[in-house]
Parts: sequence; structure tokens; C-alpha cells
Amino acid sequence: MRSVALACIVLLGVVFAMNVRVVASEDGVHWISFEEAVQRSKAEPRKILIDVYTDWCGWCKKMDKATYEDPSVAAYINATYWPVKLDAERKDTVVFNDKAFVYVKERKAHALALSLLSEKMSYPTTVFLNEDFSMIQAVPGYLDAKTMSPILAFFGEPSTTDWETFRKNFTGLPTKNGN
Repeated sequence: MRSVALACIVLLGVVFAMNVRVVASEDGVHWISFEEAVQRSKAEPRKILIDVYTDWCGWCKKMDKATYEDPSVAAYINATYWPVKLDAERKDTVVFNDKAFVYVKERKAHALALSLLSEKMSYPTTVFLNEDFSMIQAVPGYLDAKTMSPILAFFGEPSTTDWETFRKNFTGLPTKNGN
């Protein structure tokens, strides 16, 4: 009887833990793979935001918690961009535009990350691509939610305003329905 009760408690604990993770991820950015972002963007054109990180990067982890879990930042990213997390040290192959990107052992980095960051490896770096997958901008370094918000809006919204004017007049992220 004790083993049945113990099994039930363990099972409930596992189910509860899985539910907690699902709820937490629904509140943050809905990250997808680079390959999935490319496919989705072909069907529903959006700009792509790429968080280039490594597992050992402390500032990357801080940005995940402080910036990407901020409700207004996460909601805006989910509604405006196809958000991608790209491990700069991933070991698999990514095929993009008929070119295979692989891990480059000598550089200890993935060729896609090297290409996106113009071989200037800095973590975290936030990369913005337009709807046809051309580079808009790579923004290196940790960005808190307050710093990230005007950058997201500047690249996410159509504008003819220069960055300094936009930043001075920025009052907050637009509210959008989406994703």
C-alpha cells in the first residue's frame, strides 16, 4: 500500500512540475528554432529576432530572466517577430538558402553564429533580420527590458525616424494581439 501511495505522490509531483514549466513558458517568449522561423516566415512574413547565446554565458542567463520574461517585452516579441534562440556552440548542421552551416571546431562556434555576428563573437547578441532574411542589425551585449524595448519597437515597426529621435520620443512598446 505504501508503494502505491508513494508512486501516486511521485506521479503527481511530475505532473505538477510539467504544468509549472508549461505555464512559465507561456508567459515568456515563445522561442522556436532557426529552421522553424524561416519556414514560418515564408508562410507569414515577420522579422526574425535571434538571441545568440552560449550555455556558459552568465549575462545570457540574466537576459533570459530579466528581459525575455518581462511581460511587455515577451508579448511584443511574440506578436512582432519570429523569436529564435541560437546556441553559438551548437554542433548540428543548419541548412539555410541551400548552404550548410556547421560547427567550426577551430573557432569553437557554429558557422551560422559566426556569419550572423560577422565573426565578432560576443554573448549575448540580439540579431534582427528582416522578412527576406537580410541583416537589419546585430546588437551585442546584455540588454535589460527598459533598454531592449525601444530597440524592439524601432526595428519592429515601420518608421522613417532616425534612432536618436525615435529613442527620445519612445514612450513604450505598442500593444499588439498575436502569436
